[in-house]
Amino acid sequence: MLTGEWEPARTALPSGTDERLDLDWELGVRATGLDLDEQVVRLDDGRELFYDGLIIATGASPRRLPGTEDLAGVFTLRTLDDVAAIRAAIDAGARRVVVVGAGFIGAEVAASCREQGLDVTMVEPLPQPLSRVLGERVGAVIADLHRAHGVDVRLGVGVEGIEGDGRVERVALADGSTVDADLVVVGIGVVPNTGWLEGSGLELEDGVVCDETTLAAPGVVAAGDVARWPNARFGETMRVEHWEHALDMAMHAARRLLAWGEGVTDVAAFAYEPVPWFWSDQYDRKIQLAGRPGPDDEMVVIAGALDDERFCVAYGRDERVTAVLAVNMAARVVRYRRALADGLTWSQVLEDAAASGS
Repeated sequence: MLTGEWEPARTALPSGTDERLDLDWELGVRATGLDLDEQVVRLDDGRELFYDGLIIATGASPRRLPGTEDLAGVFTLRTLDDVAAIRAAIDAGARRVVVVGAGFIGAEVAASCREQGLDVTMVEPLPQPLSRVLGERVGAVIADLHRAHGVDVRLGVGVEGIEGDGRVERVALADGSTVDADLVVVGIGVVPNTGWLEGSGLELEDGVVCDETTLAAPGVVAAGDVARWPNARFGETMRVEHWEHALDMAMHAARRLLAWGEGVTDVAAFAYEPVPWFWSDQYDRKIQLAGRPGPDDEMVVIAGALDDERFCVAYGRDERVTAVLAVNMAARVVRYRRALADGLTWSQVLEDAAASGS
């Protein structure tokens, strides 16, 4: 949609209005509170909904830069309305774009705007884009990809403020420099939507804290961006913000809730231990990652080379593989995702690297 290749109708999800599903929709209202003892969800129109089982899937909201609420031309990108507003600004003549944040949202916006011939500056306080996730070597590859396509990449510098008289005119950076802009897109992460659950008795810590099965309380499960749970496969409590994960976790949480309602107590049978997976399209590169890398993980190239258009790398620590990333090598990352689920070892990826000559 941001490039104009898609119209809004093409993004529509199935409506779920099939009568066979026997659903009651409560649209245009918000949940404002939860009472676990009474098994009640309170709504902003004063009503209360009683439940036997509850799935919390309230997602997350984008972080915003303070002081920009009343400044036209400053956007986040989360909803259909957001992308439509950015598209309208471009159609109205915006030509100088500043993207704040070089994560996946920021990088994809930068690529989409450059493909339309706009002047783009991408600002990132980290030494390299995505270095917290992919490490600095792969982050440098991402930075060079954007530079090669004409993006002014500003690394290691934060935003001091966004200035303008009613409408954005420039972005002031922490190093004292300024960048002229008539469109700013802020991509600096999200915050789980848990405010309505304060005081409910649920454990809230960067999301709704669940057990290893996605159960947050008796009769209550959580799924998607809002859920945080211990994933034994990676030995950490995680919250995952990827599209594919939201679909998979929702299905698992529904099964877990039904099992709880039937009195099933076998936790091991319902442990949720996925290999997270996502993709990102930037220019002519399809970037795919399976697993959960850490910034200090060891990294090895197992196919191609980092300066090629196609390569594959593995991340690992403590002699186990934590993730595999591929650029324009879709079949490899699919295969390695299955292998990660089966317990892929570091020695196995080193053998692959040796076999490929990487």
